[in-house]
Parts: sequence; C-alpha cells; structure tokens
Amino acid sequence: MTDTDTDRERLEQQRARLLDLKESLTAATEDMEREPTGDPSTGGHIADAGSEMFERSRDLSIVKDIDAQLADVEHATARLSNGTYRTCEACGRPIGAQRLAARPATRFCIEDQQGAERETDVR
Repeated sequence: MTDTDTDRERLEQQRARLLDLKESLTAATEDMEREPTGDPSTGGHIADAGSEMFERSRDLSIVKDIDAQLADVEHATARLSNGTYRTCEACGRPIGAQRLAARPATRFCIEDQQGAERETDVR
C-alpha cells in the first residue's frame, strides 16, 4: 500500500467516524424535540426544560464543530489529489508522519499549528 493509499484510507475513516457521530447527535436532538419532557404546559418541570435546551444547544454546537472537521477532511482530500497533502500550508515544509497519523486532516506542521494557537490565545 502506498503512502497516498494509506492517507486516503485514514481520511475516509475519519470522514466515516465524523458522519456517524453527527448522525447520532442529530437523531438524539430530533428525539428530544419530538418528546419534550420539560414543557410546563404539559405537566413538565421548568428545570427539565432548561436541561433540554442546554443539551440541544450543546449538541448543535458539537454538530457545528463536526461540520467544520468534515470540511477539513474534504480540504485534505483535495490536497491529496493535487499532491500538496503532506506539506504545511503555512511554511511548505513536510508534515511529520506521526502528526498525519494522529490528525489526518491537518493543514499545518506542528510548529505552525502551535504558532496559530498562540495567536488565538493572545486575542
């Protein structure tokens, strides 16, 4: 198996895992919407309504994050096709094999990722 085949397989596995997770969260949110337990007008308790709203909000936030990760996977797949997958988008140096194994959709080498995170922390 070539590096490209291995990379493509890792990206496909990550996509499948993210889609499964998104599907399960979406189904759970839909179930809560169909069967509200916290509606005071139907005999529910107001605290239950607050808990349900928090859980829905949390699940929707997670789904939004999953969508962003799926977009990263799609971007990485396109980079794999055009031959730029294993290079850092910031500096052009190779991205380490261990980093790619751990984060197949990564765009940056570890040094540039750390720099980007420091910039975000400062803001």
